[in-house]
Amino acid sequence: MNQQNFYELVIFDCDGVLIDSETLASRIDAEELTRIGYPTSYSDVVLRFTGLSSATMRKMIEEDWGRALPSDFDTIVQSRIKESYRTELQAISGIDRLLHQLPLPRCVASSSAPDKLRLGLELTGLWTHFDPHVFSSVMVKAGKPAPDLFLFAATQMGIAPARCVVVEDSIAGVRAGVAAEMTVIGFTAGGHCLEDHGQRLLSAGAAVVATSAEELGPLLMMSEVYATPKMAEG
Repeated sequence: MNQQNFYELVIFDCDGVLIDSETLASRIDAEELTRIGYPTSYSDVVLRFTGLSSATMRKMIEEDWGRALPSDFDTIVQSRIKESYRTELQAISGIDRLLHQLPLPRCVASSSAPDKLRLGLELTGLWTHFDPHVFSSVMVKAGKPAPDLFLFAATQMGIAPARCVVVEDSIAGVRAGVAAEMTVIGFTAGGHCLEDHGQRLLSAGAAVVATSAEELGPLLMMSEVYATPKMAEG
């Protein structure tokens, strides 16, 4: 097997993989939820909701709380997040260089809404690496952890799932990639990743975990990642 040609498509998650946005969004979610009477912390939001769509997060909270969130909750949260993007958002360290050097076709498959995806990628200078191959969970029936979004992305790109490698920072995203029968590389370079996050991604089904863009690049070019799940050697 030709080592350079085993994977034919790299599917990147966006938040926490390409842009360091999960810290911003989780902080704002925690603040707004607490403000309306559903006390929660930044770390609780990271652990419970990273990788999920806003609609899925809202449903989980309402079921737990036993009441509906205010009708303007999503509008307020998204407005605050977009403003934080304009003043605080950064690309994940080293990811722009990796994308410039990566010879494989690539796309984005994210739980975020299309306008938010475009804003984050444009502000960090990453949009041109993917345009027009940026796919949102609003394009499919079920978001992560269902496999629908990754399978949709593979179909749109004309690549068989078995020839795709997914880069994910969330438990939901890893499970979605595994359910799509794709190879999944866990990624923990985002500022939101807690100390044990890599092990949690491995437990969810990631084949290997990279802690930085520098570790990720060589893994994407391997003929296959590890048969036994493990952390990449830095």
